[in-house]
Amino acid sequence: MVRQIGQRALRPANGVFEQLGDIAILTGKTVVSAIRPPYPYGGELVAQFVFAVRICWAPVLITVLVASYATPGLQAANFLILFGALDRMGGFFVLAVIREFAPIFCGIIVAGAAGTAITADLGARKIREELDALQVLGVDPVKNLVVPRFLALMLVTGLFDVFAIFAGLAGGLLANAFNGGSTGPFFATFLANADTTDLWGSVLKCTLYGAITAIVCCYKGMSASGGPAGVGRAVNEAIVMVFLSIGAFDFIFTQTLLATHPEINIIR
Repeated sequence: MVRQIGQRALRPANGVFEQLGDIAILTGKTVVSAIRPPYPYGGELVAQFVFAVRICWAPVLITVLVASYATPGLQAANFLILFGALDRMGGFFVLAVIREFAPIFCGIIVAGAAGTAITADLGARKIREELDALQVLGVDPVKNLVVPRFLALMLVTGLFDVFAIFAGLAGGLLANAFNGGSTGPFFATFLANADTTDLWGSVLKCTLYGAITAIVCCYKGMSASGGPAGVGRAVNEAIVMVFLSIGAFDFIFTQTLLATHPEINIIR
């Protein structure tokens, strides 16, 4: 009796660890397949890249612009005005936009738009047994379906992060001008605090967000079951898992970056 109760209590945890193990295996297969020739997925890679750009570019830019203007922009300006230090706002935006806002919004929006589409597409193929048919024909689903989506989302998120940084700075400049500040001190403190480590760290982090999104969404789509309702469940589970994974990875990456480059803690 006690053993049965224990097994029931640990069943959800066992399921989580099993999924994590399967995702790790899929990640290894995807990386190996992406490196090892042949490379038959060029057309699919371009198609997935164009699709992700088309559905994500406007939400990313608008969200980062508005969020940067409202949250760190106006709130930070109100706080800095109390101390007569509005000219320090540019330095704050290195921390707010480059390190956090730009990559996190890119990752979330790409996951919510392109990631869910990937899960739904592969889930529909799974319940129609198309993936099994490909394996019977000798076609590797990982190389032909997962790898192009994996590479496409990595490229898209890394590219979007650069544009999101510019959009975030535009939001900061608008908030700065709204509160009577000038662009000269804003850029002076921004450039004094900005470092190449901030830029490459932001782009790298955002690129890895794309990799996490692609792997989790492909796994959930390829393991979907139970008909159309199962595809819907797979989409919901995928987006929740991606958001949790992005948050956990952001914490680990940021702590590692700050530990190896303690000078980026300083706001001059």
